[in-house]
Amino acid sequence: MRKTSVRELHINTSKLVREAAEGGVIVIERRGEPVAELRPVASPRRMAAAKKARIFASMQRIWDGAPRVDDSTTIIEADRGR
Repeated sequence: MRKTSVRELHINTSKLVREAAEGGVIVIERRGEPVAELRPVASPRRMAAAKKARIFASMQRIWDGAPRVDDSTTIIEADRGR
């Protein structure tokens, strides 16, 4: 954990954000009193490979069941004929 002043935060924002993104925790002080913390956000949870595979398999079944057309013009013309 590192302590820094509001002034240093203002001057070195990019450097301090990069440090926090790499896992550091920075306590920001105003007149020697801690007022805020700069810390990394929790990384988003990754989807399990098996779940991804199930989703893609289900999407493939949907695509396989969709009518085959050469282009959108065919679809539009068929829709106009209803």
